[in-house]
Amino acid sequence: MQIRRPGAKGYEEVEGVNISSPSPQISNGHTDSIGHNHLVPEFELASVSVVPDDTFTVAQAVNALGFGWFQVKLSLFVGLCWMSDSMEMTILSVLGPALHCEWNISRYQQALVTTVVFLGMMLSSTFWGSLSDRYGRKPALTLCGILLFLYGLLSAVAPSLGWLLLLRGLVGFAIGCVPQSVTLYAEFLPTKQRGKCVVLLDCFWALGACFEVVLAMAVVPNLGWRWLLGLSAAPLFVFACLTPWLPESARYHVSCGQNDKALTTLENIAKNNRRPMLLGRLVVEGTSNTRGSIKALLSSSLRRTTILLWFIWMSCAFCYYGLVLMSTEIFGRDNKSLIPGNEDCHALATTDYMDLLWTTLAEFPGIFTTIYIIERCGRKKTMAFQFLLYAGCVLLITITTERVLLTLILFLGRGVIAGLFQAAYVYTPEVYPTNLRSVGVGGCSSLARLGAMCTPYVAQVLFQASVGQAVAVYSAFALCASVACIFLPYETRGNDLTQ
Repeated sequence: MQIRRPGAKGYEEVEGVNISSPSPQISNGHTDSIGHNHLVPEFELASVSVVPDDTFTVAQAVNALGFGWFQVKLSLFVGLCWMSDSMEMTILSVLGPALHCEWNISRYQQALVTTVVFLGMMLSSTFWGSLSDRYGRKPALTLCGILLFLYGLLSAVAPSLGWLLLLRGLVGFAIGCVPQSVTLYAEFLPTKQRGKCVVLLDCFWALGACFEVVLAMAVVPNLGWRWLLGLSAAPLFVFACLTPWLPESARYHVSCGQNDKALTTLENIAKNNRRPMLLGRLVVEGTSNTRGSIKALLSSSLRRTTILLWFIWMSCAFCYYGLVLMSTEIFGRDNKSLIPGNEDCHALATTDYMDLLWTTLAEFPGIFTTIYIIERCGRKKTMAFQFLLYAGCVLLITITTERVLLTLILFLGRGVIAGLFQAAYVYTPEVYPTNLRSVGVGGCSSLARLGAMCTPYVAQVLFQASVGQAVAVYSAFALCASVACIFLPYETRGNDLTQ
C-alpha cells in the first residue's frame, strides 16, 4: 500500500494500513452516543475488515489522517448544534413560570408546555434516522436547523396556549434530529480521540445552558418571554446558515456507491490536517448483517441488564430535568406577585437568575469529575454513589430556607446528576455487544425521554402543593436507581469493546 510523503520524490511503499510512521495500531472500537435524549449512530468502527494492501476503508483513512483542523472545525459546527439544543431545553425552566404569570395558566398547563417538547422528540427519532440513512446526514441537519429556527421564531408570536403547545411540540420534533450531528461527528473521529470529544460535546451542552440563563436574565425582566424565545432561535439561524459548509459523511457516500465523493471528502481531511493522502482503492468496510432488535435485548443473557438500564436512564432524565425545573421554583417562590388577582405568580428577579447561573455552571466540574472517577472506581460504583448523593441533595432542600445553602445544595446536585448522565452514556454502549449497541442505547434514550415527559408534573405541579412530597419522589427514584446500578451484572471498566 502506498502513501504520499511530503518532500519525497514519487511514492514510498508502506506495508499494512495507511498510517504514516510511527504507525499507531488501529484498534476496534464503538461509537459513543452523547447528548440528552438521543439516538446512537448506526455505524461501528469495530467492523473494519482486513483488506489487501492496495485498498483502504474509510475507518482506516480517518485513523491515518488523525485529529486536526478538519475535526476542530467540525467540533465547532456540531458544538453549536448542541448548544442550540441545550438552550431550547433550558428555556423550559423559564418559560413555564413566565406563562403562568402573563396568561394565568394552571400548573398542569405549565407542565404540559415542557412535556410536549419531549413528546415531539420521542415521536421524531425514527423519522430523522430514516431520513438521514436515505438522503444523508447533511440534508437532514440542514432541514433540522431551518425547522428549529422557524418553529422557535413562530413560538415567540404564538397568540394562545394552544398554538404555543403546537409550536413547542414541533420544536421538539425538530430537536429529534440533533443526535444525527453526533453520528456525522463520530464518523470523522479517529479512535483514540473519540472519548475526549464526547466530553467536549457535553461541555458545549453545559455552555448552551449557561448562555440561555444569561440571556433570560437580560431579556425577560425588560422585554418579556416572547423576546427570549425569538433571540434563543438566533444560534439556530447561524447553524442553518453554516450547514452548506458541513461535510457529508464519507461512510454514507461509500454505502451509496459514491466512492468519488467519499474520496473528495477524505482528501479534504488530509489537506486540512496537513497529512499525506492515502493511495489505493477505497472499499466498503465489512459490516455485520445481523441487526439488533428489542427482542434480542430481552434475551436471557441480557434481560436483567436491559431492564435495569431502562430504569436507570429514565431515572437520570427524570432527576436531571426535575432539578432544573425545581431550581426555578425554589428561587422564585419567595418573590411577591406583581400581577393583581394572581397571587401565585412569582417572577424571577436578577438575583434569581444569577443563582440559576451558578447552579448551571456546576455541570462543568460534574462532567470532568465523573470522567476521572469512573476510570478508577468503575462505572457501577460511580453511578450508584452519584444517585445516593443526588438523593441526599434533594432531601436537604426541605431542611433549610437559607439562600446561600440552597444554592450550594442545588449546585452540588446539578453537578452530580450531570456527571451521572455522562457515566450512563459511557457504560451503556460498553455493556452491549456490537450488533446490539445501537438498539441498546436507542432504547435507553427513549426511556429517558419518557422520564423527562413525566418530571414536570412533580417539579412544577406537586412541588407547589407539597415540597416534601415532591422531594420524596425524586429521592425515592434516585435510591431505587442506585440499587439498580449495584445489581447490574457487568462492570465494563477496562473491557475490550471488540466483542
